Amino acid sequence: MALKTTTALAAALTIALAAGCATTSASGPRDDGKRGATATSSSPGDAYPSTYQRIASAPVLVSGATVLDGTGRRLDGADVLMRDGAIVAVGPGLEAPADAIRVDGRGKWVTPGIIDIHSHLGVYPSPGTRSHSDGNEMTSPVTAAVWAEHSVWPQDPGFHAALAGGVTSLQILPGSANLVGGRGVTLKNVPATTYQGMKFPDAPHGLKMACGENPKRVYGQKGGPATRMGNVAGYRAAFIDAAEYRDKRKGGDGNGKRDLKLETLAGALDGEILVHIHCYRADEMATMLDLADEFGFKVAAFHHGVEAYKIADRLGREGVCGALWADWWGFKMEAFDGIQENIAIVDRAPGGCAIVHSDSDEGIQRLNQEAAKVMANARRAGIDITPEHAITWLTANPAKAMGIGDRTGTLEAGRMADVVLWNSNPFSSYALAEQVWIDGAKVYDRNDPARQPRSDFMLGRGAGAGGAR
Repeated sequence: MALKTTTALAAALTIALAAGCATTSASGPRDDGKRGATATSSSPGDAYPSTYQRIASAPVLVSGATVLDGTGRRLDGADVLMRDGAIVAVGPGLEAPADAIRVDGRGKWVTPGIIDIHSHLGVYPSPGTRSHSDGNEMTSPVTAAVWAEHSVWPQDPGFHAALAGGVTSLQILPGSANLVGGRGVTLKNVPATTYQGMKFPDAPHGLKMACGENPKRVYGQKGGPATRMGNVAGYRAAFIDAAEYRDKRKGGDGNGKRDLKLETLAGALDGEILVHIHCYRADEMATMLDLADEFGFKVAAFHHGVEAYKIADRLGREGVCGALWADWWGFKMEAFDGIQENIAIVDRAPGGCAIVHSDSDEGIQRLNQEAAKVMANARRAGIDITPEHAITWLTANPAKAMGIGDRTGTLEAGRMADVVLWNSNPFSSYALAEQVWIDGAKVYDRNDPARQPRSDFMLGRGAGAGGAR
Protein backbone atom coordinates (compact mmCIF):
# COMPACT_ATOMS: atom_id res chain seq x y z
CA MET A 1 0.00 0.00 0.00
CA ALA A 2 1.31 3.46 -0.88
CA LEU A 3 2.30 5.79 1.95
CA LYS A 4 -0.56 7.96 3.09
CA THR A 5 -0.45 11.68 2.56
CA THR A 6 -0.85 13.95 5.57
CA THR A 7 -4.43 14.63 4.50
CA ALA A 8 -5.24 10.95 4.16
CA LEU A 9 -3.71 10.20 7.53
CA ALA A 10 -5.77 12.92 9.16
CA ALA A 11 -8.86 11.53 7.47
CA ALA A 12 -8.06 8.06 8.74
CA LEU A 13 -7.70 9.31 12.28
CA THR A 14 -10.97 11.18 12.01
CA ILE A 15 -12.77 8.08 10.79
CA ALA A 16 -11.27 5.94 13.52
CA LEU A 17 -12.27 8.39 16.22
CA ALA A 18 -15.73 8.85 14.78
CA ALA A 19 -16.23 5.12 14.61
CA GLY A 20 -15.22 4.81 18.24
CA CYS A 21 -12.37 2.31 17.73
CA ALA A 22 -11.82 -0.11 20.58
CA THR A 23 -8.73 0.81 22.51
CA THR A 24 -5.96 -1.49 23.61
CA SER A 25 -4.55 -1.89 27.06
CA ALA A 26 -1.25 -0.24 27.87
CA SER A 27 -0.42 -2.80 30.49
CA GLY A 28 0.67 -5.51 28.06
CA PRO A 29 -0.06 -9.23 28.33
CA ARG A 30 -1.27 -10.31 31.72
CA ASP A 31 0.62 -12.88 33.77
CA ASP A 32 -1.95 -14.99 35.56
CA GLY A 33 0.51 -17.58 36.76
CA LYS A 34 -0.60 -20.13 34.18
CA ARG A 35 1.69 -19.18 31.32
CA GLY A 36 5.09 -20.54 30.53
CA ALA A 37 6.88 -23.86 30.25
CA THR A 38 6.40 -24.84 33.88
CA ALA A 39 2.59 -24.86 33.72
CA THR A 40 1.06 -28.24 34.47
CA SER A 41 -2.25 -27.56 32.72
CA SER A 42 -2.76 -29.19 29.33
CA SER A 43 -3.68 -25.79 27.93
CA PRO A 44 -1.78 -22.95 29.64
CA GLY A 45 -3.34 -19.52 30.00
CA ASP A 46 -3.72 -17.40 26.90
CA ALA A 47 -0.29 -16.15 25.89
CA TYR A 48 -1.93 -13.56 23.61
CA PRO A 49 -4.71 -12.14 25.79
CA SER A 50 -7.44 -9.82 24.70
CA THR A 51 -6.77 -6.11 25.06
CA TYR A 52 -10.32 -5.23 24.01
CA GLN A 53 -11.94 -2.42 25.98
CA ARG A 54 -15.52 -1.43 25.43
CA ILE A 55 -16.19 2.04 24.10
CA ALA A 56 -17.60 4.43 26.67
CA SER A 57 -21.15 5.56 25.94
CA ALA A 58 -24.04 7.33 27.58
CA PRO A 59 -27.07 5.14 28.33
CA VAL A 60 -29.21 4.33 25.28
CA LEU A 61 -32.99 3.81 25.19
CA VAL A 62 -34.54 2.37 22.02
CA SER A 63 -38.29 2.81 22.40
CA GLY A 64 -41.45 1.45 20.79
CA ALA A 65 -39.86 -1.27 18.64
CA THR A 66 -40.73 -4.86 17.87
CA VAL A 67 -38.13 -6.78 19.87
CA LEU A 68 -36.93 -10.33 19.20
CA ASP A 69 -34.91 -10.94 22.33
CA GLY A 70 -33.13 -14.15 21.30
CA THR A 71 -34.82 -16.28 23.97
CA GLY A 72 -37.83 -17.08 21.78
CA ARG A 73 -39.88 -14.06 22.80
CA ARG A 74 -41.35 -11.33 20.61
CA LEU A 75 -42.35 -8.08 22.31
CA ASP A 76 -44.34 -5.51 20.32
CA GLY A 77 -44.03 -1.83 21.17
CA ALA A 78 -41.19 -2.55 23.60
CA ASP A 79 -38.16 -0.62 24.79
CA VAL A 80 -34.53 -1.69 25.18
CA LEU A 81 -32.37 0.09 27.75
CA MET A 82 -28.56 -0.17 27.58
CA ARG A 83 -26.16 1.25 30.15
CA ASP A 84 -22.50 0.69 31.05
CA GLY A 85 -22.09 -1.81 28.23
CA ALA A 86 -24.94 -4.08 29.31
CA ILE A 87 -28.63 -4.66 28.73
CA VAL A 88 -30.51 -3.16 31.69
CA ALA A 89 -34.08 -4.10 30.76
CA VAL A 90 -36.40 -4.96 27.87
CA GLY A 91 -40.11 -4.22 28.01
CA PRO A 92 -42.78 -1.53 27.58
CA GLY A 93 -42.62 1.91 29.15
CA LEU A 94 -39.06 1.80 30.46
CA GLU A 95 -37.67 4.89 32.13
CA ALA A 96 -34.21 6.08 31.18
CA PRO A 97 -31.69 8.32 32.94
CA ALA A 98 -31.76 12.00 32.03
CA ASP A 99 -28.50 11.70 30.07
CA ALA A 100 -29.70 8.76 27.95
CA ILE A 101 -29.53 8.82 24.17
CA ARG A 102 -33.07 8.20 22.93
CA VAL A 103 -33.73 6.31 19.70
CA ASP A 104 -37.21 6.13 18.19
CA GLY A 105 -37.82 2.47 17.35
CA ARG A 106 -41.44 2.80 16.23
CA GLY A 107 -42.04 0.76 13.09
CA LYS A 108 -38.63 -0.87 13.46
CA TRP A 109 -37.28 -4.12 14.87
CA VAL A 110 -34.57 -4.83 17.44
CA THR A 111 -32.55 -8.03 17.78
CA PRO A 112 -29.36 -9.14 19.49
CA GLY A 113 -26.26 -8.66 17.38
CA ILE A 114 -25.71 -11.39 14.80
CA ILE A 115 -22.95 -13.90 15.59
CA ASP A 116 -21.23 -15.80 12.77
CA ILE A 117 -19.75 -19.03 14.08
CA HIS A 118 -17.81 -19.78 10.88
CA SER A 119 -15.87 -16.97 9.25
CA HIS A 120 -12.48 -16.54 7.62
CA LEU A 121 -12.42 -12.76 7.62
CA GLY A 122 -8.98 -11.43 8.44
CA VAL A 123 -7.24 -14.64 7.36
CA TYR A 124 -8.75 -14.44 3.87
CA PRO A 125 -9.48 -10.69 3.51
CA SER A 126 -12.04 -9.29 1.09
CA PRO A 127 -10.96 -7.76 -1.13
CA GLY A 128 -7.58 -9.36 -0.84
CA THR A 129 -4.55 -10.48 -2.79
CA ARG A 130 -2.71 -13.78 -2.99
CA SER A 131 -0.34 -12.51 -0.33
CA HIS A 132 -3.31 -12.18 2.07
CA SER A 133 -4.03 -15.94 1.95
CA ASP A 134 -3.27 -16.96 5.54
CA GLY A 135 -6.01 -19.42 6.47
CA ASN A 136 -4.59 -22.88 5.67
CA GLU A 137 -1.25 -24.13 7.02
CA MET A 138 -0.91 -26.96 4.51
CA THR A 139 2.38 -28.35 5.81
CA SER A 140 1.09 -31.37 7.75
CA PRO A 141 -2.25 -33.15 8.13
CA VAL A 142 -2.34 -32.12 11.80
CA THR A 143 -1.40 -28.47 12.37
CA ALA A 144 -3.00 -28.06 15.79
CA ALA A 145 -0.10 -25.82 16.86
CA VAL A 146 -1.26 -22.88 14.75
CA TRP A 147 -3.70 -20.22 15.95
CA ALA A 148 -5.90 -18.42 13.42
CA GLU A 149 -5.59 -15.18 15.39
CA HIS A 150 -1.92 -14.93 14.39
CA SER A 151 -3.08 -14.55 10.78
CA VAL A 152 -5.95 -12.10 11.40
CA TRP A 153 -5.47 -8.78 9.59
CA PRO A 154 -7.64 -6.20 11.36
CA GLN A 155 -7.72 -3.92 8.32
CA ASP A 156 -9.75 -6.45 6.33
CA PRO A 157 -12.63 -4.37 4.87
CA GLY A 158 -14.84 -7.43 5.23
CA PHE A 159 -15.19 -6.76 8.96
CA HIS A 160 -16.88 -3.44 8.25
CA ALA A 161 -19.12 -4.92 5.55
CA ALA A 162 -20.21 -7.57 8.06
CA LEU A 163 -20.89 -4.87 10.65
CA ALA A 164 -23.25 -3.19 8.19
CA GLY A 165 -25.09 -6.51 8.09
CA GLY A 166 -25.55 -6.53 11.86
CA VAL A 167 -22.67 -8.88 12.78
CA THR A 168 -21.28 -7.98 16.21
CA SER A 169 -19.19 -11.09 17.01
CA LEU A 170 -17.64 -13.82 14.89
CA GLN A 171 -15.42 -16.87 15.17
CA ILE A 172 -12.44 -16.83 12.83
CA LEU A 173 -11.36 -20.35 11.93
CA PRO A 174 -8.45 -21.82 9.99
CA GLY A 175 -9.36 -23.36 6.67
CA SER A 176 -10.35 -26.99 6.10
CA ALA A 177 -7.31 -28.42 4.32
CA ASN A 178 -6.12 -30.38 7.34
CA LEU A 179 -7.42 -33.10 9.61
CA VAL A 180 -6.79 -30.63 12.41
CA GLY A 181 -6.33 -27.08 11.18
CA GLY A 182 -5.58 -25.29 14.46
CA ARG A 183 -7.27 -22.95 16.90
CA GLY A 184 -10.01 -20.50 16.03
CA VAL A 185 -10.57 -17.18 17.78
CA THR A 186 -13.70 -15.22 18.66
CA LEU A 187 -13.65 -11.50 17.89
CA LYS A 188 -15.84 -8.52 18.70
CA ASN A 189 -16.49 -6.77 15.40
CA VAL A 190 -14.88 -3.44 16.26
CA PRO A 191 -12.14 -1.48 14.46
CA ALA A 192 -8.74 -2.00 16.08
CA THR A 193 -5.05 -1.85 15.26
CA THR A 194 -4.33 -5.37 16.46
CA TYR A 195 -6.40 -8.53 16.55
CA GLN A 196 -6.01 -8.52 20.33
CA GLY A 197 -7.96 -5.27 20.37
CA MET A 198 -10.84 -7.21 18.78
CA LYS A 199 -10.47 -10.43 20.76
CA PHE A 200 -13.59 -11.34 22.74
CA PRO A 201 -12.45 -11.29 26.38
CA ASP A 202 -12.06 -14.76 27.90
CA ALA A 203 -13.84 -16.56 25.06
CA PRO A 204 -12.60 -20.15 24.72
CA HIS A 205 -10.60 -21.07 21.67
CA GLY A 206 -12.17 -23.33 19.09
CA LEU A 207 -10.42 -26.27 17.47
CA LYS A 208 -11.01 -26.58 13.74
CA MET A 209 -11.09 -30.11 12.36
CA ALA A 210 -12.13 -31.35 8.93
CA CYS A 211 -13.24 -34.66 7.57
CA GLY A 212 -13.96 -35.92 4.08
CA GLU A 213 -12.70 -34.73 0.75
CA ASN A 214 -10.55 -31.74 1.65
CA PRO A 215 -7.77 -33.49 3.62
CA LYS A 216 -7.80 -36.34 1.08
CA ARG A 217 -7.38 -33.91 -1.81
CA VAL A 218 -4.62 -31.87 -0.18
CA TYR A 219 -2.56 -34.71 1.28
CA GLY A 220 -3.31 -37.58 -1.10
CA GLN A 221 -0.30 -36.59 -3.18
CA LYS A 222 1.83 -35.63 -0.18
CA GLY A 223 2.11 -38.97 1.56
CA GLY A 224 -1.39 -39.16 2.98
CA PRO A 225 -3.94 -39.46 4.26
CA ALA A 226 -5.44 -40.33 0.90
CA THR A 227 -8.62 -42.06 2.06
CA ARG A 228 -11.35 -41.56 4.64
CA MET A 229 -9.97 -44.47 6.65
CA GLY A 230 -6.62 -42.69 6.58
CA ASN A 231 -8.32 -39.56 7.88
CA VAL A 232 -9.77 -41.38 10.89
CA ALA A 233 -6.48 -43.11 11.61
CA GLY A 234 -4.85 -39.68 11.60
CA TYR A 235 -7.31 -38.25 14.14
CA ARG A 236 -6.88 -41.26 16.41
CA ALA A 237 -3.09 -41.13 16.32
CA ALA A 238 -3.13 -37.42 17.13
CA PHE A 239 -5.47 -37.81 20.11
CA ILE A 240 -3.54 -40.83 21.44
CA ASP A 241 -0.41 -38.67 21.50
CA ALA A 242 -2.33 -35.79 23.08
CA ALA A 243 -3.78 -37.97 25.84
CA GLU A 244 -0.33 -39.31 26.70
CA TYR A 245 1.11 -35.78 26.72
CA ARG A 246 -1.68 -34.51 28.96
CA ASP A 247 -1.42 -37.37 31.41
CA LYS A 248 2.34 -37.01 31.75
CA ARG A 249 2.10 -33.30 32.46
CA LYS A 250 -0.75 -33.68 34.89
CA GLY A 251 1.03 -36.58 36.55
CA GLY A 252 3.85 -34.35 37.72
CA ASP A 253 6.05 -34.39 34.64
CA GLY A 254 5.10 -30.82 33.86
CA ASN A 255 8.61 -29.46 33.48
CA GLY A 256 9.22 -31.08 30.13
CA LYS A 257 9.27 -29.26 26.83
CA ARG A 258 5.92 -27.86 25.75
CA ASP A 259 4.48 -29.19 22.51
CA LEU A 260 2.12 -26.62 20.98
CA LYS A 261 0.34 -29.18 18.81
CA LEU A 262 -0.33 -31.62 21.63
CA GLU A 263 -1.15 -28.79 24.02
CA THR A 264 -4.03 -27.72 21.80
CA LEU A 265 -5.32 -31.26 21.33
CA ALA A 266 -5.07 -31.91 25.08
CA GLY A 267 -7.07 -28.72 25.67
CA ALA A 268 -9.79 -30.17 23.44
CA LEU A 269 -9.75 -33.42 25.39
CA ASP A 270 -10.18 -31.45 28.63
CA GLY A 271 -13.03 -29.35 27.24
CA GLU A 272 -11.06 -26.10 27.52
CA ILE A 273 -10.99 -25.76 23.72
CA LEU A 274 -14.29 -26.29 21.86
CA VAL A 275 -14.28 -28.70 18.92
CA HIS A 276 -15.76 -27.51 15.62
CA ILE A 277 -15.74 -29.99 12.73
CA HIS A 278 -16.13 -29.31 9.01
CA CYS A 279 -18.12 -32.37 7.92
CA TYR A 280 -20.71 -32.88 5.19
CA ARG A 281 -21.90 -36.51 5.18
CA ALA A 282 -24.12 -38.04 7.84
CA ASP A 283 -22.03 -41.22 8.07
CA GLU A 284 -18.87 -39.19 8.68
CA MET A 285 -20.53 -37.06 11.33
CA ALA A 286 -21.57 -40.27 13.08
CA THR A 287 -17.98 -41.52 12.88
CA MET A 288 -16.70 -38.27 14.38
CA LEU A 289 -19.19 -38.58 17.25
CA ASP A 290 -17.86 -42.10 17.85
CA LEU A 291 -14.32 -40.68 17.78
CA ALA A 292 -15.35 -38.14 20.41
CA ASP A 293 -16.75 -40.95 22.55
CA GLU A 294 -13.53 -42.95 22.16
CA PHE A 295 -11.35 -40.12 23.43
CA GLY A 296 -13.78 -38.43 25.79
CA PHE A 297 -14.25 -35.03 24.17
CA LYS A 298 -17.39 -33.23 23.04
CA VAL A 299 -18.18 -31.84 19.59
CA ALA A 300 -19.55 -28.31 19.91
CA ALA A 301 -20.82 -28.12 16.33
CA PHE A 302 -20.62 -29.73 12.93
CA HIS A 303 -20.10 -27.10 10.25
CA HIS A 304 -21.61 -27.22 6.74
CA GLY A 305 -23.26 -30.61 7.38
CA VAL A 306 -25.49 -30.78 4.31
CA GLU A 307 -26.65 -34.24 5.47
CA ALA A 308 -27.22 -33.24 9.09
CA TYR A 309 -30.96 -33.85 8.61
CA LYS A 310 -30.23 -37.59 8.41
CA ILE A 311 -28.89 -37.68 11.99
CA ALA A 312 -30.83 -34.74 13.46
CA ASP A 313 -32.18 -36.88 16.32
CA ARG A 314 -28.69 -37.99 17.36
CA LEU A 315 -27.33 -34.45 17.19
CA GLY A 316 -30.17 -33.32 19.42
CA ARG A 317 -29.67 -36.14 21.93
CA GLU A 318 -25.95 -35.47 22.20
CA GLY A 319 -26.29 -31.69 22.38
CA VAL A 320 -24.32 -31.03 19.19
CA CYS A 321 -25.18 -27.97 17.12
CA GLY A 322 -25.42 -27.93 13.34
CA ALA A 323 -23.82 -24.81 11.85
CA LEU A 324 -25.29 -24.93 8.38
CA TRP A 325 -26.01 -23.11 5.15
CA ALA A 326 -29.51 -22.29 4.03
CA ASP A 327 -29.21 -23.92 0.61
CA TRP A 328 -25.63 -24.45 -0.55
CA TRP A 329 -25.15 -27.92 -1.99
CA GLY A 330 -23.83 -29.93 -4.95
CA PHE A 331 -20.48 -28.20 -5.48
CA LYS A 332 -18.60 -31.44 -4.68
CA MET A 333 -19.64 -35.04 -4.19
CA GLU A 334 -19.88 -34.94 -0.40
CA ALA A 335 -22.20 -31.93 -0.73
CA PHE A 336 -24.48 -33.64 -3.23
CA ASP A 337 -27.27 -34.89 -0.95
CA GLY A 338 -28.34 -31.56 0.50
CA ILE A 339 -31.94 -30.48 0.96
CA GLN A 340 -33.35 -27.01 1.59
CA GLU A 341 -35.14 -28.16 4.74
CA ASN A 342 -31.87 -29.23 6.41
CA ILE A 343 -31.73 -26.51 9.06
CA ALA A 344 -35.44 -26.76 9.83
CA ILE A 345 -35.18 -30.52 10.44
CA VAL A 346 -32.11 -30.13 12.68
CA ASP A 347 -33.91 -27.34 14.52
CA ARG A 348 -37.13 -29.26 15.22
CA ALA A 349 -35.46 -32.44 16.51
CA PRO A 350 -35.70 -32.83 20.31
CA GLY A 351 -32.78 -30.87 21.77
CA GLY A 352 -31.94 -29.54 18.31
CA CYS A 353 -29.51 -26.62 17.96
CA ALA A 354 -29.52 -25.07 14.50
CA ILE A 355 -27.18 -22.27 13.43
CA VAL A 356 -27.05 -20.31 10.18
CA HIS A 357 -23.41 -19.64 9.34
CA SER A 358 -21.65 -18.00 6.43
CA ASP A 359 -18.17 -19.37 5.57
CA SER A 360 -18.29 -16.46 3.11
CA ASP A 361 -17.19 -12.84 3.02
CA GLU A 362 -20.39 -12.06 1.11
CA GLY A 363 -22.85 -14.32 2.94
CA ILE A 364 -21.83 -12.82 6.27
CA GLN A 365 -23.34 -9.52 5.11
CA ARG A 366 -26.83 -11.01 4.81
CA LEU A 367 -27.13 -13.79 7.35
CA ASN A 368 -30.61 -12.49 8.20
CA GLN A 369 -31.69 -13.19 4.63
CA GLU A 370 -30.06 -16.63 4.69
CA ALA A 371 -32.21 -17.42 7.73
CA ALA A 372 -35.23 -16.06 5.87
CA LYS A 373 -34.61 -18.57 3.09
CA VAL A 374 -34.70 -21.37 5.65
CA MET A 375 -38.04 -20.08 6.95
CA ALA A 376 -39.46 -19.96 3.42
CA ASN A 377 -38.24 -23.46 2.52
CA ALA A 378 -39.62 -24.83 5.79
CA ARG A 379 -42.97 -23.19 5.17
CA ARG A 380 -43.23 -24.92 1.80
CA ALA A 381 -42.64 -28.20 3.62
CA GLY A 382 -45.40 -27.43 6.13
CA ILE A 383 -43.12 -26.22 8.94
CA ASP A 384 -44.02 -22.76 10.22
CA ILE A 385 -41.13 -20.96 11.96
CA THR A 386 -41.69 -17.62 13.67
CA PRO A 387 -39.22 -14.71 13.56
CA GLU A 388 -38.77 -14.88 17.32
CA HIS A 389 -37.56 -18.46 16.97
CA ALA A 390 -35.52 -18.02 13.79
CA ILE A 391 -33.43 -15.24 15.33
CA THR A 392 -31.94 -17.81 17.73
CA TRP A 393 -30.16 -19.42 14.76
CA LEU A 394 -28.18 -16.18 14.36
CA THR A 395 -27.65 -15.15 17.98
CA ALA A 396 -28.25 -17.43 20.97
CA ASN A 397 -27.32 -20.74 19.32
CA PRO A 398 -23.96 -19.68 17.87
CA ALA A 399 -23.14 -17.96 21.16
CA LYS A 400 -23.87 -21.23 22.98
CA ALA A 401 -21.69 -23.31 20.64
CA MET A 402 -18.84 -20.79 20.92
CA GLY A 403 -18.89 -20.80 24.72
CA ILE A 404 -20.05 -17.19 25.09
CA GLY A 405 -23.78 -17.79 25.51
CA ASP A 406 -23.75 -16.60 29.10
CA ARG A 407 -22.62 -13.14 27.98
CA THR A 408 -24.11 -12.37 24.58
CA GLY A 409 -26.63 -13.64 22.02
CA THR A 410 -29.78 -12.53 23.86
CA LEU A 411 -31.27 -9.27 25.09
CA GLU A 412 -31.47 -10.29 28.75
CA ALA A 413 -30.58 -8.06 31.66
CA GLY A 414 -26.87 -8.20 32.37
CA ARG A 415 -25.85 -9.48 28.93
CA MET A 416 -23.53 -7.50 26.68
CA ALA A 417 -25.45 -4.76 24.92
CA ASP A 418 -24.77 -6.09 21.41
CA VAL A 419 -27.86 -4.82 19.61
CA VAL A 420 -29.14 -4.21 16.08
CA LEU A 421 -31.93 -1.85 15.04
CA TRP A 422 -33.49 -2.94 11.72
CA ASN A 423 -35.64 -0.77 9.48
CA SER A 424 -38.21 -3.60 9.24
CA ASN A 425 -38.67 -7.29 9.93
CA PRO A 426 -35.08 -8.61 9.69
CA PHE A 427 -36.32 -11.61 7.71
CA SER A 428 -37.61 -9.41 4.91
CA SER A 429 -35.69 -9.12 1.66
CA TYR A 430 -35.80 -5.35 2.16
CA ALA A 431 -34.46 -5.33 5.72
CA LEU A 432 -31.39 -3.27 6.50
CA ALA A 433 -29.47 -2.86 9.72
CA GLU A 434 -29.84 0.84 10.52
CA GLN A 435 -27.85 1.06 13.75
CA VAL A 436 -25.53 -1.36 15.54
CA TRP A 437 -24.32 -1.17 19.13
CA ILE A 438 -21.51 -3.25 20.62
CA ASP A 439 -21.32 -3.21 24.40
CA GLY A 440 -23.81 -0.34 24.34
CA ALA A 441 -21.75 1.94 22.09
CA LYS A 442 -22.99 2.80 18.61
CA VAL A 443 -20.42 1.54 16.13
CA TYR A 444 -22.52 1.71 12.95
CA ASP A 445 -25.24 4.03 11.66
CA ARG A 446 -26.44 3.65 8.09
CA ASN A 447 -27.52 7.30 8.02
CA ASP A 448 -24.35 8.78 9.53
CA PRO A 449 -21.09 8.50 7.56
CA ALA A 450 -19.17 9.25 10.76
CA ARG A 451 -20.45 5.94 12.13
CA GLN A 452 -19.50 3.83 9.11
CA PRO A 453 -15.99 2.51 9.81
CA ARG A 454 -13.67 2.18 6.85
CA SER A 455 -10.46 0.23 6.60
CA ASP A 456 -7.21 2.05 5.87
CA PHE A 457 -6.87 -0.46 3.02
CA MET A 458 -9.87 1.15 1.31
CA LEU A 459 -8.94 4.82 1.76
CA GLY A 460 -8.98 6.64 -1.57
CA ARG A 461 -10.88 3.83 -3.29
CA GLY A 462 -14.10 5.75 -3.83
CA ALA A 463 -17.23 6.65 -1.90
CA GLY A 464 -18.81 3.78 -0.10
CA ALA A 465 -15.70 1.59 -0.24
CA GLY A 466 -15.79 -0.98 2.51
CA GLY A 467 -19.56 -0.81 2.98
CA ALA A 468 -22.06 -3.62 2.55
CA ARG A 469 -22.22 -5.01 -0.96
